[in-house]
Amino acid sequence: METKTVWTEKMKFTSECGVHKVGMDAHAPIGTDTAMTPKELVVVGIAGCTAMDVVSWLKKHKEPLEDLEIDTKVNQTEGTNPRIFKDVLLIYKFKGALNKERVLEAVHLSQTLYCGVSAMIAQSALITYEVILNGNEIGRGEAKFEI
Repeated sequence: METKTVWTEKMKFTSECGVHKVGMDAHAPIGTDTAMTPKELVVVGIAGCTAMDVVSWLKKHKEPLEDLEIDTKVNQTEGTNPRIFKDVLLIYKFKGALNKERVLEAVHLSQTLYCGVSAMIAQSALITYEVILNGNEIGRGEAKFEI
């Protein structure tokens, strides 16, 4: 994987990977808050990585997924620099006539075997998750990768 990041003005940057581009900025007062910060992009990367794993696995097993939303809550260390992620909570919200056990297995596999972004972050921060199916919590767990 190769990328290029270019400073455009103030605290704005554009990163490119292949034909895709993403903007980054800092929050005010040092930036103009026109895009996500690098740390926010990492959080979005965790959610996107695990979402792709889970949707792919459910499709493979012909589960009738109607909707998936992943809310992510991150606490950072305080007091010293650099501030890093202390803990991450992923809240998976599924809708559809899905098999509960398959949903739980899809999330578990993502958070123990497949999600490379979670695996990297789990080296320094606790990642936990909650699984909600059609408005009801059906499970909880912790990311644990054998690396």
